[in-house]
Amino acid sequence: MNMRPDFRTLGGNTTAWHDSGVSMVKRTNAIKVLIVDDHPVVRLGLRTMLESEEHISVTGMVESAKEALAEVRKSQPDVVLMDMRMPEMEGPEAIAQLRRIQPDIRILVLTNYEADDDIFRAIQAGAMGYLLKSTPQAEIVHAVEMVNENQRCVPAHIKERLLEMIGREELSQRELEVLTLVALGLTNKEIAQRLFISDKTARNHVASCLEKLCANDRTEAVTTAIKRGLIRVPD
Repeated sequence: MNMRPDFRTLGGNTTAWHDSGVSMVKRTNAIKVLIVDDHPVVRLGLRTMLESEEHISVTGMVESAKEALAEVRKSQPDVVLMDMRMPEMEGPEAIAQLRRIQPDIRILVLTNYEADDDIFRAIQAGAMGYLLKSTPQAEIVHAVEMVNENQRCVPAHIKERLLEMIGREELSQRELEVLTLVALGLTNKEIAQRLFISDKTARNHVASCLEKLCANDRTEAVTTAIKRGLIRVPD
């Protein structure tokens, strides 16, 4: 992340404001961003990076989720750029509360944490994007732009894992039963007979399992399900 200070004079359609004695530039008709992070150096670095963009204005910086709730009411930012783990309140709870205050707010998570549970909980709570702090400056700026346009922004490798997690969460009990029978080598017709459902219903359940598990075929679906502990095949 490039956090080199950016020096510029005030002029044109701009106004200055101060935070901890440091002059900041707040541009009108720009994407208003609120930075939420409990590390002062990170906050300053992100502010410098974002303020170097003519179309982005940092309207505030806070160190906790509780402060973010108050600041959102005050400045009504377009985008909240926030860490996942902070004092007093964890990211998912903060995201949910921010959206209750301002339902149309866009939240972009920027964190060091890449655990599956963190990613899933953040997106489930309403985050529009999820980036790591090692992300290059240009990609962070682009993510702010995308989220502001109400587009999701998740790196490909995280998106792939997210799709897998969503599949895991959404598999119904019936689909797990069908997948277990697939693992035992039963055909769709045999599954239908075993579960007293139509052949078409059995086929649809199998197709749904493949889609939710991002699997290309029945074998891959079974392998993925067993690996994740979703089903267990009797010895």
